[in-house]
Amino acid sequence: MTRIINSNGPISFEQIEKFESKHGISLSDQYRSFLHEYNGGRPIPKMFKISDEQGPDIVRIFFGIGDMFNSLDKNIKIYEDRLPIGFIPIGSDPGGNVICIGTDEEYTGRIYFWDHEEESEDPDDMSNVHLIADSFSEFLDQLYGDSNE
Repeated sequence: MTRIINSNGPISFEQIEKFESKHGISLSDQYRSFLHEYNGGRPIPKMFKISDEQGPDIVRIFFGIGDMFNSLDKNIKIYEDRLPIGFIPIGSDPGGNVICIGTDEEYTGRIYFWDHEEESEDPDDMSNVHLIADSFSEFLDQLYGDSNE
């Protein structure tokens, strides 16, 4: 069972809807519920598997909505011309890579790992984007490692 520490939440569904409207996106119900209850934070456990080839990584932090250092707004701005269309960054690892959620078409609600070291000049090149879970809840359920931090 994943715990979230150092959260920024809770926030209202109205605040989440304003965020969605501002960015012209629709978030999955699972992720909206996470934002409503926690609004970001650090998961425990925090390890996840990117792929057989890439191996494991850790979630450093999930971003939140509002005036904070690790805000979704700031990170969307940082990565807007770097991520493929239809993805927003929702968290990061310690090395500058981001965990994304799909917001368009077949990607909606799915969780992806975006590897900045394999970044292409073409932001729509998906070669550095790896599917890690079919939903936000599935991603949280896959986290493993020390649960006693």
